Order: sequence, then structure tokens, then C-alpha cells
Amino acid sequence: MSHEQHTAATPTTPGAPATSGRGSGGLARYVIAAALARTADGGAVVAVVLLVTASGGSGTLAGALGACITAPHLLGPFVARPLDLAQDGRKVIAAACLLYATALTAAVLTYGHVPAALTGLTLAAAGTCGPLLTGGISSRLPAIVGPRQRTQRRAQGWDVATYGIGGTAGPSLVAALSAWASPAAAALALAVGAATAAGGVLLLPFTAPSHGGDKKAVLKPGATLALIARTGRLRRTVYLTMIVALSVAALPITAVHMTKILGIEPATAAVLTAAYGLGNLTGSVAVMLFPLTGAPDRLMRRLALGVVAGLLTVTASPAFAVSVAAYALTGILNAFFFASTLAARTEYAPSRARSQVFIWVAALKITSGSAGTALAGSLTGVNVRLPLAVGLLAVSAAVVAATVETRCARADEKRPWR
Repeated sequence: MSHEQHTAATPTTPGAPATSGRGSGGLARYVIAAALARTADGGAVVAVVLLVTASGGSGTLAGALGACITAPHLLGPFVARPLDLAQDGRKVIAAACLLYATALTAAVLTYGHVPAALTGLTLAAAGTCGPLLTGGISSRLPAIVGPRQRTQRRAQGWDVATYGIGGTAGPSLVAALSAWASPAAAALALAVGAATAAGGVLLLPFTAPSHGGDKKAVLKPGATLALIARTGRLRRTVYLTMIVALSVAALPITAVHMTKILGIEPATAAVLTAAYGLGNLTGSVAVMLFPLTGAPDRLMRRLALGVVAGLLTVTASPAFAVSVAAYALTGILNAFFFASTLAARTEYAPSRARSQVFIWVAALKITSGSAGTALAGSLTGVNVRLPLAVGLLAVSAAVVAATVETRCARADEKRPWR
């Protein structure tokens, strides 16, 4: 049996979860806790930027403090190992939620009264907890819903929805509360949400640790990354996830510039981004109702091509109404693709490093998305549609590479031993 076959054969549900709290009740608590945590994580950077600008701070300072809460997500793989080592992973995630809430509150209440560097360090402490609020929580889902693949795939639709809610409701809530009260009040509301999420996490069903008492079996971050690199299915999961994230990150930037060539007001760019967000939520609902079937490896390739079709539709849109529909379509297709990557992480990651695999992929995805935003910002100066064209070509190339790699792996497995 090859290493890749061995990885794929790993049971999808680590440990021995308790029977109480499983099923719909456990999933409902999961969705509430995950949505609260991801809303806090999704809205915090907007709240920080508004807090600085509303108090007369410079754009440079606003950007720097915003980066303090987002950049530490890259440390995710190094804070994930305690989750695999813990006897009760719920306590690790709940502690992260509480620390996030405490640090964000402290940064907001002391901003302007302490040096900006100290505020930045406090926000960085909150940002370091961010990966446990995203990929860390997702790693608990398989044990909550049980080993049946169809049930897991449906639950992954709910998980995609919580990410969509966090990315949409977080910034929207901050904007509304900032206008009604103040950016500080908006940030404190997010902190309350994160603290409430901690309680929700503790109410999730208990899952026995995957290491079975042998903590030495839990891989270190570098070893986990090496495992991902040499395991074909996980490797393809990573680079397909990264390339798609890089490509769709261009959509908000492109929306602003496309208003000029479509002859509409710049403010209507918000309609395009909202259409994408609603499409993403629609796609996640579709996954709940009609769970994905088939091997995640194949699903990712096919659904990545779906994202290519969506980007191509956006690129070729001749009118505003068509652009709105194209943005919504791309959101739907990206939700399907995201669900397939969650399935791949669940079914291909070994139990001794499942949490770390989830968070490694999440961290690399965030990094790639940030790079995509920066790339789109520079390319739109050359041509408005150029970032979309580069994105769809990049995803197409990644799908071709994954297909060739898969076929080569199959050919190697069929060769007789020598």
C-alpha cells in the first residue's frame, strides 16, 4: 500500500466521540459557535481601520494596525499543534476565543491612550488566535456529525455558510454599528460575539484525542507540512485551494474598476460584491440540501473549472445586470469548491495531524488571497479585466497540473514491482 493510499484510508472520524450531543443538536451548536467566531474574525480588521480613521489617524497607521490582526493568521500552523495534543480540544478553541475577545477589547479601549506599537502587539495577540477560530473549529466538525460521508458532506455545507456569514455579516455589522454608535462599539460587539462563541464551543460534543495518549505521535508543524508536500491528495488540495483563493480575491478590486467601464456609479460596486456574497451563501445552502458525491480529489478539479467558468463570465460581462449575475454565479461555484476542499481535508488528513492540516491549508489560503488582492490592485492599472484573465488562466493551469499528477500517480500504482 502506497503512502497516499494509507492516508486516504485513515478513518474520517478521529477518536471516540461521546454519543450525547451528536447529530442535529451538536451541529446546531457548532453552526452558532462557528458563525459567531468567524463574524468576529471577519469584521475585526474593518473595525480597527474605522477606529483609527474616525479618530483622525493616518491611513498608514490604519493599515498597519489592520495588518497586525490579519498577518498573524500565518502563524496558524504553529498554534495548531496544541489542538492535536490536547486531551479536550474544545478547551483550546474556547481559550482562543476568550483571548481573542480580551485582546480585541483591550486594544480598542486603550487605543489613543498607549503607544500605537502596544496597540499593535495587543491586536497581534488577537490575530494569533484567529486560525483556531477558523480552521481550528472546522477540524472538530467530522467528529460531531459522525463517520457517514453523506452526513459529513451536508455538514460541510453548513460550515461553508458560517464562513460566508463571517465574511459578509462581520464587515456589515461593523459598518452599521459604526454609523449608529461608533467603531469602538462595533469592535466591542465583535469581542462579545467571540466570547459567546467560547461558551458555544464548550457545549460541543466531547471528542477523545486522536493521539490515543501517545503525544509523541502528533506531528510537529514542519513535519506536517512535509507530510502535505509528499502526499499527493493533500498537496493538490493545497495548491488548488491557494490558486482559486488568489483568483477570486480579484473580484472586489475588479468590481470597483468595472463600474467605470460599465458606466455606473462607483458606489454600485457594493452590489457586485454583495451578489458574490449572496451567491456564496446560496451555494452553501445547495451543498446542505444536495451533498457533494464522489472523491474530493476529483471534485476539486471539476469545481475549480466551475470557478474558471464563473470568472470567464465576469470577464466577458457586457452590462451591469449581467455582471451582477456573473458575480453571484462565481460565488455559488466557489462555495461548492470550498466544500470540496473541506471534504478533502477531512478525508485525506491523518488523524495525528488533522487539526494542523486544516489550519495549514487555511493559513496558506489566506496568504494566497492577500497576494491575490495585491496583484489585482497592480494589474487593474494596466487593464480592468486583466486580474480576472490572469486568475482564470492560473486556475486552469492548476487543474491541468493536478490532472496530470493524478494520472501519473495512478500509472505508478499499476506498474509491477521490480
